[in-house]
Amino acid sequence: MTAVDVKQPAGVSPTDPVRRPRARRLLDRRHIRPAIITLLLLPVCLVWIYPFLWMVSASLKTDLEIFGSVGLIPSDPQWANYQRAWWTAGIRSYFWNTVFITIATIAIVVITTAMIGYVLGRYSFPGKRVVIGAFIATVFLPEGYTIIPVFEVVDGLGLSNTLWGVILAESGGAHVIIILLFAGYFRQLPKELEEAARVDGAGFVRTFWTVMLPLAKPAIATGVILTLMKTWNSFLIPLVLTLARPEQRTLAVGIYSLQGEDLTDWSGMAAASTLSIMPIVIIFLLLQRYFVEGLTGAVRG
Repeated sequence: MTAVDVKQPAGVSPTDPVRRPRARRLLDRRHIRPAIITLLLLPVCLVWIYPFLWMVSASLKTDLEIFGSVGLIPSDPQWANYQRAWWTAGIRSYFWNTVFITIATIAIVVITTAMIGYVLGRYSFPGKRVVIGAFIATVFLPEGYTIIPVFEVVDGLGLSNTLWGVILAESGGAHVIIILLFAGYFRQLPKELEEAARVDGAGFVRTFWTVMLPLAKPAIATGVILTLMKTWNSFLIPLVLTLARPEQRTLAVGIYSLQGEDLTDWSGMAAASTLSIMPIVIIFLLLQRYFVEGLTGAVRG
């Protein structure tokens, strides 16, 4: 048998839109649905980011203009507000204190949570579910309930009113979400990697450091971002542990101290808040791809 060629009518090509109305309808639906979703989410996005835009706008206004105008564009930008907040209000020292505390806390938290997540994700042992349940239970424990024992431990070690004491207190929590992220990510890695490492003579520790951990870059980036946001914005622990030494304050505590009993520098506080939040925004934009990959990999695992 020979194939029969179906001839197209004269003057009509196979790609003529008249011959493909269904394809056109499907194509239109693919474009219309994202457009409708975008239009619906656009007002929500504007409402969501409005406080941030208002803060940036207020940082360039005078106190009189902040309360006398609802517009976001300042009539005469006051760049001196940033200079006053950075130098006069002492935000500069608070900023570097926060940077030091955050970097050290991130290093400790990522290493410890990666180790715990590796064990929970790759190995089975008696009482594993009890351990996981105990970790999850700590999520529901308010931070205010633990501040007294945390202070007693830090003070007993002679680290109260020091930056190292704040670092120890910030990194000493359970960090359950990050542990579960690492556990989920390590769980979905193939077992052949560990078997190949054993053949090469690698032990438990070497397998973790040289084989498994380098493959968990998305989970590491996610842990870095979560720890960064928690530590950078932490208020209660730095407030309690630096009461006797104001020069050891972090940004969150330092900005709060700008509010006086008789007079509050609102424009200075807005400028200081903008300086405080910008590093988090920049780092998140740089690591957002790894952040999403870390979350999806952990959920898939």
